[in-house]
Amino acid sequence: MDQYLIKGGTILTFDPAQPVLENQSLLIDDGRVISIAPEAEFSLLRCERVDASGKIVMPGLINAHHHFYSTLVTGLGKAAPSKDFNAVLENLWWRLDKKLAVEDVYISALVSALNAIRKGCTTIIDHHASPHAVTGSLAAIAKAVKECGIRASLCYEVSDRDGAEICREGIAENVQWLEKTAQDNDPFLKGLFGMHAAFTLSDATLREISDRVLKLGCGTHIHAAEAESDELYNIQNHGKRVVERLCDFGLVNAHSILAHGVHLNAREMMLVAEKNAAIVTNPQSNLNNAVGIADVCKMAELGVTVGLGTDAMTVDMLEELRVGLWAQHLRQQNPSTGFMEIANTLVRNNPRIAQKYWGPGHGTIAAGNPADIVFVEYDPHTPLTAETWLGHLIYGISEARMDTTICAGEILMWNGQLTLDIDEAEVRERSRQLAGALWDRF
Repeated sequence: MDQYLIKGGTILTFDPAQPVLENQSLLIDDGRVISIAPEAEFSLLRCERVDASGKIVMPGLINAHHHFYSTLVTGLGKAAPSKDFNAVLENLWWRLDKKLAVEDVYISALVSALNAIRKGCTTIIDHHASPHAVTGSLAAIAKAVKECGIRASLCYEVSDRDGAEICREGIAENVQWLEKTAQDNDPFLKGLFGMHAAFTLSDATLREISDRVLKLGCGTHIHAAEAESDELYNIQNHGKRVVERLCDFGLVNAHSILAHGVHLNAREMMLVAEKNAAIVTNPQSNLNNAVGIADVCKMAELGVTVGLGTDAMTVDMLEELRVGLWAQHLRQQNPSTGFMEIANTLVRNNPRIAQKYWGPGHGTIAAGNPADIVFVEYDPHTPLTAETWLGHLIYGISEARMDTTICAGEILMWNGQLTLDIDEAEVRERSRQLAGALWDRF
């Protein structure tokens, strides 16, 4: 629908200046919020009314680090036991990604995007790998994203681990995608230059990527110090810590995302802050892989923009937010520390990160901003105010039912049911078939 009015409901804007709006309606037109005012002011307007009474109305959620390609691994039990993170990579992820075909990549993204819609996520910043299906892999993901109606930033993770030819192909895939997104200016699809991690990249490869990044004027997306082994490798083989080495090649800039950052020291955090780059923490993944817990409080103290991602452990950003808070309590050994630092990752910093690619206003509700909006079935049993809304978000709304998901004004889910022209049962059946075949090849 082109123009409609969202009436009723309590609006959480994710704007610190005015976080909670009561008795206000949202006029949506051409994919944007045109006006916010009491319903009475729209009494003469002839357009459809969408009733959100009894619900929380808030921005569509943003996932700042995800891996669409890992979707088909759910339930796989064939990976050998792993004693550390490097073994996890070798026994699971680097075995899996080598077996992916282009159709696997497409279906993985399609299922993940559908699941994300159900959890109120409308924007995903993805990081992809399929070493034996590199060329065209980002286009396959983009096809799934467009069919689902959400937004995504895509990249291919370049690495030297699979040899020079695949490395060159990965560089070319990034370049082709970034040139296409720059030319198309598609409001749903953006790009970054992807790299796996500094410990799988030679100086020669970093130098070549640096040249491309400079010419393209783009940001980068890389795993940084996820495990201590990344730091140790770079110190032992290059005499520098991870961020120092990346900065030497000009690969940390204002549009860069460094995922994880669990083992960064204060100097590296300060370098990231100086470059106006972002670190994206992924607490559930870090706990699952036993690599540690990022010091989000120290990062925030040093001026780093810290975002929140799922690393494909889930598509549920509110679940990730809750776990992030518990993890930070443990990291700081203080149950009274870290609340605002973690809350800000989702409600302040993920919008700031996304605005670098999608423009001002993305991730917040205000007149003129994109109409990426969700309804949550939540009737608070304690006062919900400008002082308490974050507590409600983490301790209450996160456990409530997601009712409606809207992206660019288009209703993708209504009353818990997808409204897309996609046969979800057919997609899931094909996903099971492909996953079974993939597991046989694993």
